[in-house]
Amino acid sequence: MMAYIIRRVLYAIPILIGVNILTFVLFFVINSPDDMARMHLGVKRVTPEAIESWKREHGYDKPLLYNDRAAGAARFTDTIFFQKSLKLFQFDFGLSDSGRDIGYDISQRMWPSLAIAVPVLFIGLLVNISYALLIAFFRATYIDFWSVVLLVMMMSISSLFYIIGGQYLVSKVLHLVPISGYDTGLAAIKFLILPVIIGVVGGIGAGTRWYRTLFLEEINKDYVRTARAKGLSERLVLFRHVLKNALIPILTGVVVVLPLLFMGSLITESFFGIPGLGSYTIDAINRQDFAIVRAMVFLGSVLYILGLILTDISYTLVDPRVRLS
Repeated sequence: MMAYIIRRVLYAIPILIGVNILTFVLFFVINSPDDMARMHLGVKRVTPEAIESWKREHGYDKPLLYNDRAAGAARFTDTIFFQKSLKLFQFDFGLSDSGRDIGYDISQRMWPSLAIAVPVLFIGLLVNISYALLIAFFRATYIDFWSVVLLVMMMSISSLFYIIGGQYLVSKVLHLVPISGYDTGLAAIKFLILPVIIGVVGGIGAGTRWYRTLFLEEINKDYVRTARAKGLSERLVLFRHVLKNALIPILTGVVVVLPLLFMGSLITESFFGIPGLGSYTIDAINRQDFAIVRAMVFLGSVLYILGLILTDISYTLVDPRVRLS
């Protein structure tokens, strides 16, 4: 087991290095520091002096890869690549273009993001799997037919409709919860109820239809027919056999998402005024704060690779034969 985990971790290292190099190329080669200075200064006629001043102020005045003006190891360390890219592996995100500590901002904003994402994940998982099992139990009936029609309709509706419609109905018409905003401690619950409900409802269409497909594929396999032939009830067949054997594809979707919960929801947090990492990234893009965008891209890559490793590990717990592959 440990050898399998170590092998998967070693596979992830070159991927993360490649992502770091690609991020560096996108932010500093294709989009040079001079271009970043012009976009940030936001004036039509920017003087070379203003560009150089902005670059010095934000640490972009160094050479990209090799500093021939320095001596010794400083030729490689006193560069943009080392200062802005390699330090990301130490989770040293540095300062934003506005002078704020990016690491501190992330540590503060991750909690509102998790406060929305974690309930949406687990409540949505419970609702979707339960509904999918119900549809599979009544397969080839009117319940199955009209449920699929409903699910397809829900999938076809934009998430913006659920957000705007929910804000109008629940907050503006019924006045049950605030339409947007956030607070600390237990006072934050009233601001989180509506985003969580909308997140769960918005995911029912795609989630339930996906699980329904998994369960119906398992139902038609030989081991299920054997279980029925032994006299097991349909309820026991679904919960004891079908659900258990469908865990691998379910884990594929769930475990990969777990680390990405940290990143927050861009749309939901923006519309509800939640100070999470999603709105943090959107604000950075609008302000053209490339330091924050670069940090969030790298952090998202790390978390996604971590999710893949957790998925592989979870496979071995469900099906030990995976260790041999």
